[in-house]
Amino acid sequence: MDLGLAGRRAIVCGASRGLGRAAAESLAREGVHVVMAARRSDILEAACADLRNRLGASVEAVAVDVTTPEGRAALLARLPDPDILVTNAGGPPPGDFRDWSRDDWIKALDANMLTPIELIKATVDGMMARSFGRIVNITSGAVKAPIDILGLSNGARAGLTGFVAGLARKTVARNVTINNLLPGAFDTDRLRATMAGQAKAQGIGLEEALARRASGIPAGRFGDPAEFGDACAWLCSAQAGYVTGQNILLDGGAYPGVM
Repeated sequence: MDLGLAGRRAIVCGASRGLGRAAAESLAREGVHVVMAARRSDILEAACADLRNRLGASVEAVAVDVTTPEGRAALLARLPDPDILVTNAGGPPPGDFRDWSRDDWIKALDANMLTPIELIKATVDGMMARSFGRIVNITSGAVKAPIDILGLSNGARAGLTGFVAGLARKTVARNVTINNLLPGAFDTDRLRATMAGQAKAQGIGLEEALARRASGIPAGRFGDPAEFGDACAWLCSAQAGYVTGQNILLDGGAYPGVM
């Protein structure tokens, strides 16, 4: 399917690796010019070089911390009027809510709620004026099924979800959609780092820990980041203009509910 995106321009945050990089790759493959943002310039430049070499993609790197006003300003100076915005930031650490200070909460809200909102605020009016826009927020499957030790993430991402639910109904008449993609367990560096810690705590090898985790997923495996990237690209497509305000879960069937 031709997604009708050739010549469009996109900002993808957290794009140096993992799911953000997968989203950037899928969009670039469709002929989108992608501005890839992440903190680590070395990893980000390598990711851009790989996409140029393999796909002949039109991509550029902006090494910034988008959770800061300065980082967002630098990113938007590079591409102030994107057609597509993919927001993405790593989640806050796990823990017990009794141990979290106000500063911990503010940091989580800044990264996983307020940063996406600020980026949307800076770009959505231009999208509406041009009668095309696609905004996708990469959040977490924990929005649908909160995890007790991830209270910081649960709270911040739920706040973003509520905000999007209201705004998305106001922008869609101008062909600007806003949706959230909720990943479950995908085979990324982040997942492997997390599982390595769990394996050590349990006194087992990493591969055994990974196998145990995968066995609890109805699909019997972890997600391939490329699957996630392609789902993001479809949500950004010309064909997806009737989909807005949705929380789309990609978790191999792990969530047992019907809503």
